[in-house]
Amino acid sequence: MNQTVFVNLPVASIDRARAFYTALGFSINEGFSSASNICVVVSETIFLMLLDHERFQGFSSLPRADTGRTTAALIALSRDSRDAVDAFCKAALAAGGSETRPPQDHGFMYARTIHDPDGNVFEPFWMEASAT
Repeated sequence: MNQTVFVNLPVASIDRARAFYTALGFSINEGFSSASNICVVVSETIFLMLLDHERFQGFSSLPRADTGRTTAALIALSRDSRDAVDAFCKAALAAGGSETRPPQDHGFMYARTIHDPDGNVFEPFWMEASAT
């Protein structure tokens, strides 16, 4: 059985998050969404649960990280090619994301770093299949 991963992330605006993540080509599972959260479908087994600050805090006993000033996590997402990495980043930048460092090209692996509008960090990457 495949395991399912739900990554819970805080966002300031559900509407802004919806616009950003759908601009990246992801769909929304409306059955797991509400006024205070959305469920972004990354793949058949990977989902992003984007929760407004109040809802997110209800799941944690520790204070919410200020992702505008600190890094809470680095979420690496594989892409099918270098071009797909670049296309993902182009869409993210056009939708309000930011790129915080130059692309990393290691020959067998190519990666970039993107922050969503809330400062959550995504690292789309491509890796040569023979390198794994």
